[in-house]
This record gives sequence, structure tokens and C-alpha cells, in this order.
Amino acid sequence: MLPTRRSGVQIALSPREIEQWPKTASARALAYGWPTRQPASFRVPTLERAVPVCRHLTRLWMDSEDITDESARGAALLVISELMTNAIVHTSSISITSRLRKAGDWLLVEVQDEGGATSVPRPHDADYANEHGRGLVLIAQSVQALGTRLESDGGRTFWARISLTG
Repeated sequence: MLPTRRSGVQIALSPREIEQWPKTASARALAYGWPTRQPASFRVPTLERAVPVCRHLTRLWMDSEDITDESARGAALLVISELMTNAIVHTSSISITSRLRKAGDWLLVEVQDEGGATSVPRPHDADYANEHGRGLVLIAQSVQALGTRLESDGGRTFWARISLTG
């Protein structure tokens, strides 16, 4: 559950752990402390319930990294929420991986799916009557850089760079 490697803390949660969160051994272990000064990755199944669990994990990680700027914290939570939701809704992924890394004055957030999207999401203005379609626009307005890359396995990684200096 919490292997620590050179690449940081890696958490993989099962569908059962997601459904029972926070009443799981994983949640209890994380409540007692998070390894500090390490990147983190969360691999979760494509369940809507995984989104708030990853927001919780993101908050815990930011606490361990002493990221206190409310603007940066809010942007990171928005990025995780929107990009994970897009991966759940718009791909045929079985799992999604989120990665967090602090690099100097920047917070780097990535969400990687397993592919199968019929189209590449792009920021666009949506009518306010529409229930969907504004997430990437909101993210783009909240971060300093936003991009995507195609992975060799057919998956896609969306990434965002967030300033930690306000």
C-alpha cells in the first residue's frame, strides 16, 4: 500500500478500499503520518468515489510538504478533481494514476489514464446551461501551465504546473 521508493510514495487502492474509505487500513496508516519531502502517486480504480478520496490524499500530501498557500492548494484540488473526473467519464481506463511533486517554487500535478478516449479534451467555453464542459477552462485559469502527452502504452497524461509563491 505505501511502498517508498526513489520515486516517492506510491499508493494503490482497490475498488473495495475506495468504497469503504476512510474505514480502511490504508486510511488509518495515512492518518498517522505521511512520509515528507517525497513525490506521491495514487493509483485508483475508475470509480466516481475515487475522486474525493484522491482529493483527501492530495490534502494530506500538501500538508506533509508544508504547502500552505490557499491559492495553490485550491488549484491542486481543482486539477485533481477535474482531470480524474474526465478520465473516469471519457476513457475506457480501468485505473487512473495521479502524481504530485514539488519542484522548487512549483507544484506539479499529473493525471494519467489508460487511454481509450474517443477525443482529446480541450479547453472551450461552455454555455452556462450546460452541465459539463468548463473544467479545463477553470483549470487553465487556475494554473501557470497546462498540457498533455501521449504515453507509449496508449494512455494520456494531463499535467499542470502551479505556482507555490502566490
